[in-house]
Amino acid sequence: MVKDSTIFFCEQCGEESPKWSGKCLNCGSWNTLVEMKGLGKKSSSRSGSREDLAKPVKIKEIETGNFSRMITGIGEFDRVLGGGVVPGSLLLLAGDPGIGKSTLLLMVADRMKKVLYISGEESAQQIKMRADRLVVNNPELSILSETNLNYINEIIKKDRPDLVIVDSIQTMYDEQFPSTPGSIVQVRECALKLQKTAKSNNIPIVLVGHATKDGSIAGPRTLEHLVDAVFYLEGDRFRETRILRAIKNRFGPTDEIGIFAMEGSGLVEIMNPSELFLEERVKSPGSVVTATIEGSRPFLVEIQALTTTTVFGYPKRTASGFDVNRLQLLLAVLTNKAKLPLQNQDVYVNVVGGFQLKEPAVDLAVALAVVSSFKNKSIGGDLCIFGELGLSGEIRNVPQAEKRYKEAERLGFKRRPEAKSIGSILDKIFS
Repeated sequence: MVKDSTIFFCEQCGEESPKWSGKCLNCGSWNTLVEMKGLGKKSSSRSGSREDLAKPVKIKEIETGNFSRMITGIGEFDRVLGGGVVPGSLLLLAGDPGIGKSTLLLMVADRMKKVLYISGEESAQQIKMRADRLVVNNPELSILSETNLNYINEIIKKDRPDLVIVDSIQTMYDEQFPSTPGSIVQVRECALKLQKTAKSNNIPIVLVGHATKDGSIAGPRTLEHLVDAVFYLEGDRFRETRILRAIKNRFGPTDEIGIFAMEGSGLVEIMNPSELFLEERVKSPGSVVTATIEGSRPFLVEIQALTTTTVFGYPKRTASGFDVNRLQLLLAVLTNKAKLPLQNQDVYVNVVGGFQLKEPAVDLAVALAVVSSFKNKSIGGDLCIFGELGLSGEIRNVPQAEKRYKEAERLGFKRRPEAKSIGSILDKIFS
């Protein structure tokens, strides 16, 4: 026997409760519990085995011939995915509003075969206007302006497209749950149903998710665990550069990035990012070029530093695109090991192009940029700097150094600074 039951969900955190209360016991929010009537558990009487239940299969008997990746034709997008879209996968693309998520996915839809684009935010006419601007001419691209997930699932199973795009998951709702679209309950349950649809029908589905002010994906944290891959489209809305980064990827690497430029005709792939980040470089004190590696690709970026005598008693340290705590550590090494009086200097560091540098291989470049600004002496234009700086002032080797050197030489940076300590390299460059 199936027994009716009532469950209460918290709209803030998604916590379930068998009874209503004014305050959620999990997150402490008031008046956020909403009622949901559903089916309870079956009675204790056990029935025989059901034929429709999944059965274990030997791994050597599983065939993967139908799971070859689907190439989108956008090289930077395929690179981040790991070589293309895996059939039956559930992907999540997140980013700030207006960053270019819908534009990128429309460009992907134009290069695939049969695509169903589901929009809960725009009408079909509005999507058509953007498609005309992007010159999207795929005759097999269908637009559905709908937010009812039950109806959407029926359309997917009936049409069986090669790719489904849901823009966005925060606008979808399931009639079974009384909460409003965008709530934690709706986002979680809609994602669960779409996951089941993708796996059972072998159809890849891409979900568009919005990012909150702190950069996280709006909705429950479980949303990121449900999907097979999470991608972020990053960049400054006032700059043309866009970076696609994988945060989670069950079918590929998470250290690859794709670089695009936002233009009037849409997102354009940047095949040579080194030239992009160095095209407006001015050879002045405080400017240093370094080689960084993202995934399997090396490219060069410019680091700028500025030092000024502090007006207040405590010097200020500010960094854009670089960890400010790491900057404090490098300044301590320069002060202690290189005997530079930086304790009364305000220090500002900026990575040109809005790029985020996280690997320790750029330590030496940041340190030399600070010294260059402090001494008001520029570094040679054919010098590319990279290396990890230790607390004792030693310069450590970095991985894939030869790949970095080759990229630097290709762009005209011929010199290789040879030194094992910060003191010796400062003597060679600034003597």
